[in-house]
Amino acid sequence: MPFRRVKFTFKTALIQSPVIYELGHKFKIVTNIRRADIDAENGWVILELEGSVEEIERGLDWVREQGSKVSSLDGDILAG
Repeated sequence: MPFRRVKFTFKTALIQSPVIYELGHKFKIVTNIRRADIDAENGWVILELEGSVEEIERGLDWVREQGSKVSSLDGDILAG
């Protein structure tokens, strides 16, 4: 299965929301946190996502709908 590397940027209202947890449970995606920096006002997380291309895209659309910014990182398809 392909891997994709992305960065989520969270605003204050979403810092306490379990967006990554829900992403892994609502969609057939395995999440792997590679780096993160979160404080009381902002936060970002770099993730590797494993799943079908279609399921990853559906999941990322859902994350955007929740209000998070999603950025693809260079070389985001690691395997598959």
